[in-house]
Amino acid sequence: MNIRKVGFDHPDAVRLSNEVLLEYVERYGPEDNGDATPLDPSMFAPPLGLFLIAYDEAGEPLATGGWRAQDDNPEGYADGDAELKRMYVVPQARGRGLARRILAALEDDAKIAGRTRMVLSTGSEQPEAIALYASSGYSPAPTTFGHYRHHEDVRCFAKPLA
Repeated sequence: MNIRKVGFDHPDAVRLSNEVLLEYVERYGPEDNGDATPLDPSMFAPPLGLFLIAYDEAGEPLATGGWRAQDDNPEGYADGDAELKRMYVVPQARGRGLARRILAALEDDAKIAGRTRMVLSTGSEQPEAIALYASSGYSPAPTTFGHYRHHEDVRCFAKPLA
């Protein structure tokens, strides 16, 4: 497996991001538009973020994930936060530990960048994601944050990066 740093606007990143948005619609219903969180490629540019894609030996993209810097703001983030976004593994590659490898690489990079806490929001209809984060040391956050902080299905998690 080859994990590469890419821009959030890289064609493979765009393709896999679109796939995860379609999966959100499948899980949460047609009235859901996926994830309307405003994202810009510059948010994932080092040193204030990073976006990764895992490729197989043939160069096929199989998994993605990124982090972007967050600081105290009206959406409930705290100074020093790194927000995890667009974690996704294509269905045929699930169960191989790709998400766990990308997650670890993102945590390491955010820590090196001086971030003190990794945060994320997921949904109640994503039990696999919740299990991954719980088994990776994430705890339910004391408050919700992010674009969906007021939605009943949102589940927010945090992990110190110290």
